[in-house]
Amino acid sequence: MCSAPRALPVLRGGRYRAGVDNVLDVVARPYEGTQAFAEEPGAVLALLGSSADGLTDAQAAARLDEVGPNRLPEPPRQHPVLRFLSHFDDILIYILLAAAVLKAFLGEWVDFAVILAVALVNALVGFVQEGRADAALAGLSTMLSLDAHTLRGGSWRETDSQELVPGDVVRVRSGDKVPADVRLLEATNLQVEEAALTGESVASAKSVEAVGTDAGVGDRSCMLYSGTIVTTGRGLGVVTATGSHTEIGRIQSLVAGVDHLETPLTRQLARLGKQLSWLILGMAALMLVIGRVIHDFALDELVSAAIGFAVAAVPEGLPALVTITLALGVQQMARRHAITRKLTSVEGLGSVTTICSDKTGTLTRNEMTARTVVTDSGTYTVDGIGYAPVGDVRIDGAPADLDHHLDLEALVDVAALVPDAQLAREGEHWVLVGQPTEGAMVVLARKAGARADGVVRRATVPFESATKYSATLDELLDGTARVHVMGAPDRLLDRCTAQRTAAGPAPLDRERWDAVVDELGGQGLRVLAAARRPAAAAEDGVLEEVGHELEFLGVVGIVDPPRPEAIQAIADCHRAGIGVKMITGDHAGTAVAIAREMGIVGDGSVEALTGTQLEAMSQEELRRQVQHVEVFARTSPEHKIRIVRALQSHGEVVAMTGDGVNDAPALTRADVGIAMGIKGTEATKEAADIVLADDNFATIERAVEEGRRIYDNIRKSVVFLLPTNGAQSLVILVAVLAGLALPLSPVQILWVNLVTAVTLSLALAGEPAEPNVMSRPPRAPGEHVVSRSALVLILFASAVIGGATLGIFLLEKGIGADDGRAQTAAVAMLAFGQLAYLFTCRFLGSSSITTRALTGNNLIWIAAGALVALQLVFTYAPFMHSWFESAPLQLGDWAIVLVAAVGVFLLTELGKVVSRRVGA
Repeated sequence: MCSAPRALPVLRGGRYRAGVDNVLDVVARPYEGTQAFAEEPGAVLALLGSSADGLTDAQAAARLDEVGPNRLPEPPRQHPVLRFLSHFDDILIYILLAAAVLKAFLGEWVDFAVILAVALVNALVGFVQEGRADAALAGLSTMLSLDAHTLRGGSWRETDSQELVPGDVVRVRSGDKVPADVRLLEATNLQVEEAALTGESVASAKSVEAVGTDAGVGDRSCMLYSGTIVTTGRGLGVVTATGSHTEIGRIQSLVAGVDHLETPLTRQLARLGKQLSWLILGMAALMLVIGRVIHDFALDELVSAAIGFAVAAVPEGLPALVTITLALGVQQMARRHAITRKLTSVEGLGSVTTICSDKTGTLTRNEMTARTVVTDSGTYTVDGIGYAPVGDVRIDGAPADLDHHLDLEALVDVAALVPDAQLAREGEHWVLVGQPTEGAMVVLARKAGARADGVVRRATVPFESATKYSATLDELLDGTARVHVMGAPDRLLDRCTAQRTAAGPAPLDRERWDAVVDELGGQGLRVLAAARRPAAAAEDGVLEEVGHELEFLGVVGIVDPPRPEAIQAIADCHRAGIGVKMITGDHAGTAVAIAREMGIVGDGSVEALTGTQLEAMSQEELRRQVQHVEVFARTSPEHKIRIVRALQSHGEVVAMTGDGVNDAPALTRADVGIAMGIKGTEATKEAADIVLADDNFATIERAVEEGRRIYDNIRKSVVFLLPTNGAQSLVILVAVLAGLALPLSPVQILWVNLVTAVTLSLALAGEPAEPNVMSRPPRAPGEHVVSRSALVLILFASAVIGGATLGIFLLEKGIGADDGRAQTAAVAMLAFGQLAYLFTCRFLGSSSITTRALTGNNLIWIAAGALVALQLVFTYAPFMHSWFESAPLQLGDWAIVLVAAVGVFLLTELGKVVSRRVGA
């Protein structure tokens, strides 16, 4: 069959075209999982060159050679050396490397070694943080099942799933993982858990009937998708796609092809680096010209001065400062159950303006729960959420006793006897074995106090998608037999002639029950009905038909309940100016009801945008509407990426949360991807930037608070660090322009940069959050880390510290000190001037002349002590004298430096007042 040339139609875009000479031309370019669901089973078999007996071994082997094994391909990986070298691709690092090379040419090897060490440390820190994308793809590849029941040559066998090819006939049963994308040929009571792929919490009923060409993944009832789990029944089908052509394979390609975005901070720091580099190069060139033309300096002196200026002006401590601040924030977040996979995502989370959240398992518990019971006698409410059988069934606020509420007893008897699902306790958690909807009924029966002890099941009618009900024939304790039925309300009402009332059976009020079902459905509840009848004598152990004279007992409203803590977290996000949007594979009505209950939307009329509507929209149309829609339903992975991109086109900083495979591409595309750690799939956790260890949406709010605190501290640290470079470069520039001897050598400049960056700037990373951190709106995405007021303060502080340093140098020279002692005093002035300025930077929005500046952050005093110790080593250790050309200072020198440092503090406090007025 496979080797005989033939002209077969090929299905492309929903249309056939003829002229393919060999069926391998078809299977080598398979359906890609998009059109088999729209064709009848026989047509699919013919198109794939297969039959009801499956392929022969020879045919399967030929196709395996043609299409390759049924596994996800390994992505190309960059060599580690290239990954390491990529971290030198920064213009500020280029300037440092150029300075190091010039120092080598001049034979100044100590300076060369120090400058090169700074660049190497910066690259090493970045190199350690990489590798996330490869792990995401590896997580997806583990979702393919290990073996499959395959029909080859008319006989069934166990086959390695990697050997499956399009055209193979396979069968699945309850508990199996689907080995490939399959078009069903037969289905018996078949239901499949597709939450990881579609986001829908209820298992999908499957049948062999074809669906429309525009059906979304969640609506393709005749398809089984690789990696999903069969929960009930059995099925037989033909493989339509394997490996990278499956739905999981397409998601892998989406993850691999998604653009990886930088966070706002990394974009701003990159822009700041470019601006500083051009400024540094321009000023160095100007300095060379003036020094040569006006002051007739020797060329080697000018080159040394230019290198000194460049080294002074480059904030080489900035990358380490940001990394350390973020790393400390990561540790703090881990203590609050948010595990960070990428350092820069911490800051990104703090600047988020919109959170796009999956519903199932993220906002909700992914545990179906009975919430409302309606009988003819009244409406009951059910306490508790999830599968824990804890809580009461209440009427008018009081627990309902089954002895006094026989209508409720009759209904919960059905809930206890018909389902096959079972509850099991694992530690402190309850888990369900079986169908989620049946689980909700079992928990309801346990809460109400119904017991099935002693009741013997004699026969069963299993649930089928055609009938939409299941039934049992049960022998009761008194020896009588009864048929209990549970299923879709419309199907049971069609078979009922009476309804249960407090006074006994009464004629069925169909209109009233239809209204009740519509009302519950309007609340976003899934509705199940219960009915019963006495068993006939002829039905002894046999139940072929449930009959059309049932007694209707009532209905149960079931919901995947919201997490209570998530409701509060959403309110906190709104208070912080962060929008929350629900993006789910569930139905629109259910999604809107849950969104309204959680406070995502108000109580008024809300329109959800569905996947079908999204398909009909251009990206521009979606961009115009996306900010006005809070609920997106029946979505696919491609839809989620389009939504995220549309939001980002408005300048939004987007976080995407989720737990299923279908969320992975959007998590990668979003500015910050957040995965659930407990219920999340491995692929989603690996694709995410942040993993919530407790699956608690409320942890996101705490992580946002931590992200804002970290950004505030980074801003304080930048405002603190840049005047160090500004003061140093100003000293060199003024000295050259004035024709003076250099007050600082390049290696002394690097010493000050490193010692202040490692000690003082690190102290600001431990600053606590400001009181209003979660009451203010998110900062504008385009807002620069160095605001106008901060820039004024940086320039003012640079002038003050630089002026004090140059003044100390000239003063020391004026009293007869040699160059070594004068330069050492200048270095001490720079260091202690920065220490004084550190206290100014603790409170950028208010005065630091307060006792609060001395408390609240122990790192301040630890850093100050470390700075003093290092500076004493620099001043008095003999080996430092030979390395850095320093010299011992006298007591009077220290007194002058300390008085000048106090003056720096007072003057920068004055500058802070001026800067706030300028920036207002």
